[in-house]
Amino acid sequence: MDQSRTSRGHAVDLQQLRFAVAAADYGSIRQAAELLSVRHSILSRSIRQLEHLIGVAIFERSGGGVKPTPAGRSVLRMAGLILEQVDVLVATAKSNSRGEVGRLSIGFCTSISAGNLRATLSEFKNRHPRVELATVERSRTHLETALRNGTADVLIVAGGARLPDNSVHPLWSERILVSLPDNHALATETVVHWTDLRNETVVLSQHDPGRELEDLLISKLVSPADRPKIERHDVSRGIIKSLVSMKLGISLVLESDVGASLAGLVYRELRDGTGPTRVDFSAHWRADNDNPALDIFLNLLAERYPLLSSGE
Repeated sequence: MDQSRTSRGHAVDLQQLRFAVAAADYGSIRQAAELLSVRHSILSRSIRQLEHLIGVAIFERSGGGVKPTPAGRSVLRMAGLILEQVDVLVATAKSNSRGEVGRLSIGFCTSISAGNLRATLSEFKNRHPRVELATVERSRTHLETALRNGTADVLIVAGGARLPDNSVHPLWSERILVSLPDNHALATETVVHWTDLRNETVVLSQHDPGRELEDLLISKLVSPADRPKIERHDVSRGIIKSLVSMKLGISLVLESDVGASLAGLVYRELRDGTGPTRVDFSAHWRADNDNPALDIFLNLLAERYPLLSSGE
C-alpha cells in the first residue's frame, strides 16, 4: 500500500537516470558530479532516490567508488536505452522545427527533365537530404485544390497570377519552342516565327501546360485564317513527342521539356516581332502553412532567384 502511494507520488525522472548512468560510466559518484558540474550530495541523493523508487540497489559503494550490482547492470542498460531514445526525440524535434527533416510536397505542371525546376529540386535535396521531397505533377486545377486542402505545400506553375488566398512570387521564365520531326521543312531554320505555323498541324496535350500553350498560340495568331490546325489529345507530353516523331504534326513545348527528347525530334525557338516568346513561372503557397521545410525551400528560391523576397 505504501509502495503504491510512493509510485504515484514520485515518478522516476530523466535526471535520475542520467546521474546513475554517469556514475556507472566514471565508476565514481564524486567524479561524475565534478564532470557534470553538480554538487556531490545532490547527485548521490538523486541516485539513492532512484534506488528507493525502483526498489533495487543499483550500486555497491566503497571507498574506491561505485560498482553496479547484478540488478543494477540491468537497470543501467535500460536507462541508457531510454536516454538514447529521448536524445533522438529531442534532436528530431529540433531538426523538424528548423526544417532539416520532415516532408515537403511540391506541385507542378511542367517538366523536370531539364531547366530551373530540376536544378532547384536537386539543390534542395543536396542541402537537405533528410527532408522527404514529394513531387506532384497534375493539372493546374488539381494542384490548386491540393494547395487549398494542404496536401501540397507549394506550387511551381506557369503564369504570375495569384491563386485565391495564397502568396505568390515570380521565379524564372522559359522560352517556348516548337518541336519538329528532324526532316521537317522548318527544321532547317535557326528560329521559327509564329506566322510560320500557319499551314501546320499542331498536336497538343489536353493536360497542362497544353491548354496554356494553345491560348498563347491563339493570342499570337489572332486571325483564325492565320492559325494552324490544332489537334488536342488526352495523353501525356511524352506521347505528344512520340506523335511528332511519327510525323503526325508539330507541337509547342516549354524549354524545360527539351531534356527528355526522342530520336528524330528537333527543337527551334519560337519568335514574334519582338524576339523569343517566354512564359513566366511563379511559386504559390498558403501564408498559413507552418511547415518549417517550406520556409527552407522558399529561402532557397530567394537565393537562386533574387526577385523572390522572403516576405509578402
